[in-house]
Amino acid sequence: MDNLSGYAHRPFRFVLRYLRRRLASHAVILCAVVAAVACSVGTQYGVKNLVDSLTAGPSHAGGVWLAFVFLMSLIAADNFLWRIASWTASFTFVGVTGDLRREMFRHLTGHAPSYFSDRLPGMLTSRITATSNAIFTVENMFVWNVLPPCIATVSAIALIGTVSLPMSAGLIVVAGTMVLAMFRMAAAGKPLHDDFADKAAAVDGEMVDVINNMPLVRAFCGLSYEHDRFDATVNRELDARGRSLRYLEKLRLTHAAVTVVLTIALLAWAVTLWERGEATTGDVVLVCTLGLSILSATRDLAVALVDVTQHVARLTEAIATLLLPHELRDHPEAEPLVKSGAAIAFNNVTFRYPGGVQVFEKFSLRIQPGQRVGLVGQSGGGKSSLFTLLQRFYDVQHGSIMIDGQDIAKVTQQSLREAISVVPQDISLFHRSIMENIRYGRPNATDGEVLRAAIAARCDFIESLPEGMATIVGDRGIKVSGGQRQRIAIARAFLKDAPILLLDEATAALDSESEEAIRESLSRLMRGRTVVAIAHRLATLRNFDRVVMLQGGRIIEDGPPDILLQGKGPYRELVAREMGRLASHAA
Repeated sequence: MDNLSGYAHRPFRFVLRYLRRRLASHAVILCAVVAAVACSVGTQYGVKNLVDSLTAGPSHAGGVWLAFVFLMSLIAADNFLWRIASWTASFTFVGVTGDLRREMFRHLTGHAPSYFSDRLPGMLTSRITATSNAIFTVENMFVWNVLPPCIATVSAIALIGTVSLPMSAGLIVVAGTMVLAMFRMAAAGKPLHDDFADKAAAVDGEMVDVINNMPLVRAFCGLSYEHDRFDATVNRELDARGRSLRYLEKLRLTHAAVTVVLTIALLAWAVTLWERGEATTGDVVLVCTLGLSILSATRDLAVALVDVTQHVARLTEAIATLLLPHELRDHPEAEPLVKSGAAIAFNNVTFRYPGGVQVFEKFSLRIQPGQRVGLVGQSGGGKSSLFTLLQRFYDVQHGSIMIDGQDIAKVTQQSLREAISVVPQDISLFHRSIMENIRYGRPNATDGEVLRAAIAARCDFIESLPEGMATIVGDRGIKVSGGQRQRIAIARAFLKDAPILLLDEATAALDSESEEAIRESLSRLMRGRTVVAIAHRLATLRNFDRVVMLQGGRIIEDGPPDILLQGKGPYRELVAREMGRLASHAA
């Protein structure tokens, strides 16, 4: 998947990647369009033959009917070939957009967490859609609006050569100079088109960001503020789009002036040749119709240039953002993790977040297989960072993290995460059914296995829901309570059945009655596994083997909870403060 990053600044090679996959059907479309345009231009030569045959008088009726059949054949072939091209394009161009979206989505989801933390989700998804739409539009514009006028112009110039070679040579020079000048002028406007593409993506990102946070917006009466902010974002996009379009309109005006003068000159030249007897009436008609064809074709080309340049700009901007190389990649010689006990070791780990402060320096921690270890301490001590590093969402700058003696940086990411179950504090649920959300722990699980996991996690609330396990939980699980989301996550961990279990205060969102009901389930879930738990409620650690207290990325206390309580260290002080808070609340 990561080979897509090589196309980040090569938009045309990126497009060719997908065109080559359907080379045969694209060849059919191309040949059909070329032949259709040739027939279309050829009909004007057929008209010339018909006019010349009619001019010869009724005595040449056979020639007239022959010219008539020739003309009608060209008209029929023209229409039939366009239908072949359209029919083939109807599934070919759609197939290209499907290939592109599938691969870009796979590449996007392979980025490290730091990539997503720096960008709006809506902006990223809109760029995939924009890229797909841009390629679909550019393909259609090229086949129906760019290629035909180019072929028509070349064919028209060739047919004019049958009337006058000097006239045809003059057209080649003028047309070539005009096309070169227009493309140079179009390239000069690229910064304007890029600016529009960037601001268009910002509008999509802004909308998704606000919609995802609507409860917050309403809670703080922020609707008016968000409306004004969105208006300003849209206005910036409109200004950028206007500048882009006005620049392209200048190109079209320049082109229009040149083609009108060119057509007038052609007709005057043809009439002059007729006066000298060097051209027939049919030749004059041919030059007249071909001159009008050139005018129409190049006008269509100029119009198409407006859309194509803007869509290419959006395509270029989107792939430059999405196709960055993955920061986290499997080692070239990575092998699957071999599970043999689930021992964990942090060896002299030094780590800082990209652009952030240092979290650990020469940090070491060893956890024996099957051991239950609780992480405690104030916020910012490094508890969540340990979870993040153990799952290899970031790479450490120095040192190593080992599972069963294997460096996690040198095993496949897939096998590493298959060995770890996570029950986070902030539960992530898809806008899908409860059944699908639990089954995410093991996608090939049967309905019966999913149901048993739900029962083990005490998801008894499902029985009271109108559609039971088929109930859709809503965006990020908004239709179920916090405690219910937590139990769905625990059921998911039951189903995954991984040897390492990470708990981020797994009972934090439950009331006291629900918490007691689920403790037994969590105890069964932890049995036989290596467990690392971030605990804010210290009572949840009473049956743990060890408590590790972190402060500023260092271990300041480590040992069994009962032993630590008998000492006079910071853990005992922390427990005393918690008991004091509980006593004051009870009073």
